Amino acid sequence: MTTPEQPQIYLITPPAFQLYDYSEALARVLDGAEIACLRLAMATRDEDDISRAADTLREVAHQRDVAIVISDHVMMAQRLGLDGVHLRDAARTVRHARKELGPDAIVGSFCGTSRHDGMSAGEAGADYVSFGPIGASGLGDGSHADDDLFQWWSEMIEIPVVAEGGLDVEGIRRLAPMTDFFGIGDEIWTAEDPLAALQTLVAAMTQG
Repeated sequence: MTTPEQPQIYLITPPAFQLYDYSEALARVLDGAEIACLRLAMATRDEDDISRAADTLREVAHQRDVAIVISDHVMMAQRLGLDGVHLRDAARTVRHARKELGPDAIVGSFCGTSRHDGMSAGEAGADYVSFGPIGASGLGDGSHADDDLFQWWSEMIEIPVVAEGGLDVEGIRRLAPMTDFFGIGDEIWTAEDPLAALQTLVAAMTQG
């Protein structure tokens, strides 16, 4: 994942989905928008279900030259031929994941609203740090990542930063100058037309 001048889209799957229908919807979105990375973020712990989804979505993503990472499952990322892992325990397992997956894998870390955890994750070898939620969301403990965190990070830290959770047009417009990626998931997958919903959010990046 590279750091662009304008933020890129980091797409996040729903926590549960019908695989065939979702893979078709995902293909339409990937064909209609520039996507930097896809995260498989399923709520289930059933490894068979996760493996089937990973196999299908990996093909959809890789056919379009989009990297795909998986939430938390370091060993499955390796076994399933994915491009890396997104860790949701702040900095605690970044070093282990980097050791297991090697220098070329993507290792990202969700750090909630904590500047300290973000810095620790970067020092441990994370390729990016994710903060959030920005607005109302099921992410985290109910607290929000404020604009000052992203402003400080963009000015002081070179490691790319992702804003995710509770994004809307206003939040994207406001944060576009100070984040590298927007992690977008339920914001579009609950819409009748996910691609149109995504395009509306992307347009907000240039309206600051």
